[in-house]
Amino acid sequence: MDYSNNPPLLHGGNLGAAAALFPGAPRPFVDLSTGINPLAYPLPPLAPEIFARLPEPDALARLQAAATRHYGAPSPAHVVAAPGTQSLLPHVAALLRPGGAAILGPTYREHARVAAAAGHRVEEVADVGRLDATLSVVVNPNNPDGRLVPKAVLLDLARRLRADGGLLVVDEAFVDVVGEDHSLAAEVGRGSLIVLRSFGKFFGLAGLRLGFALASPEIATRLRNALGPWAVSGPALAIGTTALADQEWIEATRVRLNAAAARLDGLLGEADLAVVGGTPLFRLIRTARAAQAFDRLGAAGVLVRRFPDRPGLLRFGLPGPEADWERLRMALARMG
Repeated sequence: MDYSNNPPLLHGGNLGAAAALFPGAPRPFVDLSTGINPLAYPLPPLAPEIFARLPEPDALARLQAAATRHYGAPSPAHVVAAPGTQSLLPHVAALLRPGGAAILGPTYREHARVAAAAGHRVEEVADVGRLDATLSVVVNPNNPDGRLVPKAVLLDLARRLRADGGLLVVDEAFVDVVGEDHSLAAEVGRGSLIVLRSFGKFFGLAGLRLGFALASPEIATRLRNALGPWAVSGPALAIGTTALADQEWIEATRVRLNAAAARLDGLLGEADLAVVGGTPLFRLIRTARAAQAFDRLGAAGVLVRRFPDRPGLLRFGLPGPEADWERLRMALARMG
């Protein structure tokens, strides 16, 4: 596929587009089109001056320290804070001269688009053993099917790329919900490895725009210089520091998300929609009725994620309040 001239891809969460597509649907939409925790971290009180002043270096240092502890990075020197991991992708792709880029797919398509925009020749491969390009990318766990590549396999790949002057990028946007034992955060000091971590998905605060790159101090410095000063807002620094240190909320949320995913599996099973993958934040179903299901759910005010290039798949995020669960149940029941 030619990614070089592709515009930014359509993603979930576009309620304006949903309203145009389903003008008669009841409002508000139950938006299940994203993989974001529907019950967000409770916002701590913020001093008004946080909004009026430029972000303080000390506040950034506190956030980096909290991220180091939470993610298990070797030190704060290995942590780069950014306004969302999406903003890091072009800078990561620019670390290497234009050449070959291999992406384990099918997966989140922004990695391919951004690599192509940086001048790399992009190839999507289905087997991790074929990831031998100078820039190699793995989303782990994968979006949308939840595929997990073992750590040992990824570390061996990073070692081989390091010997050839290459770089392995592991996007761990959803690893929070499958367990930190799958993360490579502690291994980034070996070099030739960048781990991307999303804050907004697990903590349910995607609008805050906060994410991290974990890398060797040399690569981390290059990324910080590329981002420039004040890359992360003062409110994001304060909220992120508090949330990343709230171990009680984190542990309780992992339990709650797993229970919610099991409940969603039950509802989908009752509608004869077989779950074929996912994580505790989203479930992937395959059905010959995908287009019909998308339209009927949308008309009922329930928005799910479809994949135009894979028309037999739909992805369901988690409902939040009990009323949203009930609306989903009723919409699924009407599909029979």
